[in-house]
Amino acid sequence: MNNDLKPWYFSRTIVASLVTVVLSIAGSAGLATAALDADVISDALLQIVTAGAGIVAIFGRIRAKDRIGL
Repeated sequence: MNNDLKPWYFSRTIVASLVTVVLSIAGSAGLATAALDADVISDALLQIVTAGAGIVAIFGRIRAKDRIGL
């Protein structure tokens, strides 16, 4: 059994649900959301989060004081 957990913000279901909620609220507030594609927005957000996590990891490694070893 695999016990590895991923952060909630890497979950496609959670991101898609958040996009749905935001688009619903925006539509209720009178903003035009009919032309927006929730799937495209979800995929774009996941790509941004993944890229951001990679950048944070790289800068974290650069700033680390200890060497990496096996």
